Amino acid sequence: MKLSGKVALITGGSRGIGKAIAKEFIANGGSVVISGKDNDRLKETASEIDAYPVLADIRKEVEVKNLINKTIEKFGKLDILVNNAGIFPKIKPLHEISDLEWKDVFDVNLHGSFYSTKHAIPYLQKNGGVIINIASSAGMKAYENFSADAYSASKAALVLLTKCWALEYAKNKIRVNCICPGVVETDMTSEFLATPATREMMNFAYPIGRFGTVNDVSKAALYFAADEDSAWVTGAVLPIDGGESLK
Repeated sequence: MKLSGKVALITGGSRGIGKAIAKEFIANGGSVVISGKDNDRLKETASEIDAYPVLADIRKEVEVKNLINKTIEKFGKLDILVNNAGIFPKIKPLHEISDLEWKDVFDVNLHGSFYSTKHAIPYLQKNGGVIINIASSAGMKAYENFSADAYSASKAALVLLTKCWALEYAKNKIRVNCICPGVVETDMTSEFLATPATREMMNFAYPIGRFGTVNDVSKAALYFAADEDSAWVTGAVLPIDGGESLK
């Protein structure tokens, strides 16, 4: 029970990677708050895994403030923040991306993480804590024939912010680390992986021979969250991509 007595908040925790991390944390004794925009799915997931649901659109700072406040009201503290919520845009060349599409990706993938971190910090400063950013291998390098520029740029910003926050808040005993998954099979990537040809291409791209699962990511998140495992780790950027980023 590596997280016994710990309180964790996971944005975008009602599905995919966020849900898997929530399940992993709860299985290890943690109390978990999950946020999301779809109230029905949020409540269903919370009931299924025994998490505490808070409806929140992380693009809106006022709703993020409410999310943090609800967490403190329920549990009295916050130990772990997982900035997981994100969106994946339609694949298209840069010159075809609309202004709205570009801004929407940044509002969720980057600004949402800024808001949640900003309002979580005062509580994490009290006893020390952990921030885990879920970025992407696409935030670490450019990929040929991967036309998702807003996504790549937003995730690259989150990678660098991980290092900035790690240095800025080390004096408060707050550890900040980043996970950069490759393609993980979730409902968010289902359209991208819809055809057998694409799935075969993705499997071939990874030296390990397959694309990722949500459990690959949740185990890494547990490592960063557990003080007994990673007490001296901060500012780390961990690619979980079957070796693809090495190519």
